[in-house]
This record gives sequence, C-alpha cells and structure tokens, in this order.
Amino acid sequence: MKRIGLLSDTHGFFDEAAFDFFKDVDEIWHAGDMGNVEIAHRLAAFKPFRGVFGNCDGSDVRAEFPKHLRFMIEETDVWITHIGGYPGRYDVSVRALLYANPPALFVCGHSHILKVMNDKRLGLLHMNPGAAGNRGIHQVKTLLRFSISGKQIADLDVLEIKRRQE
Repeated sequence: MKRIGLLSDTHGFFDEAAFDFFKDVDEIWHAGDMGNVEIAHRLAAFKPFRGVFGNCDGSDVRAEFPKHLRFMIEETDVWITHIGGYPGRYDVSVRALLYANPPALFVCGHSHILKVMNDKRLGLLHMNPGAAGNRGIHQVKTLLRFSISGKQIADLDVLEIKRRQE
C-alpha cells in the first residue's frame, strides 16, 4: 500500500500546514502550476515527489518536470497532467489519448476546483485537488490524501485551509 499526498496550483506559495497533513504519506504529487521550482525541491526533500508543469510555470519548472506523467504505482495506472478537464468535458489536448488508453487514475489541476469523480464510461477515477496556493478564484485552499493498494484507491481525506488574501 502507498499513501499519496496530492496538491496543485500552489503558484509560488506553499502552506506549512501541508507538511503535517502529508507527514504519513509515502509520496507527494503536484499537478502543476507550482510557481517556482523551490516548492518542488522543498516537497522532494520531505517525501518522494512527482510533478508536472502547468501553464503558468516558468522555464525553471519546465526544465525539471514534464507536461504529462504516466506511471504505475502498486497495480494502478496513473496519468498526471495540469490541464485535463473532467469526465464528460476532457480538454482537447488529452481527450483522444485518454479515450484510446485510459488510466485507472487521471489527475489534473488548473481549475482551482476540488473534484473527485468516477468516469464510468472510461472506467477511471478523476481527481483534481483544487488549489493549494493563495492566487486564483478559490476561497479555500485544498489538498488531498489517499491510499493506493493494488488496484484499489481508498481512504480519501481533504485538507481545507482558509485562503490568505494577497
């Protein structure tokens, strides 16, 4: 079993409360718009880290992280990208490949809206952790934590943090 911490859209800000929320996870995943590579380095110093770049990320983040990341963990096929849409409204940039070869878990960010949805048509679980930074339309910062055991995804927890206005 692997415990996963998932966040997105930090936009250069990382709330220290996430360290406590992620203290028992095995890996941390970031679904893009980190804001700067230092956030990735801080998280990677804390736990094994995987991430993708987002549309607002600069060359520092893009030099270290891919646009799409697909991998197996336990027995689960995972695809992480920043702009992915959601079931019934997948982004045109991923739609054809997603329909041709769907993963078991499809993770994206970008919308700043926390969504966890089953896509019964494709047989996948879609996760968007919302936004963990202070910039954007969201009023509450959100992060996810869950476990993967074989092909089972379970134990989903959400951390909500009041957003500081800049």
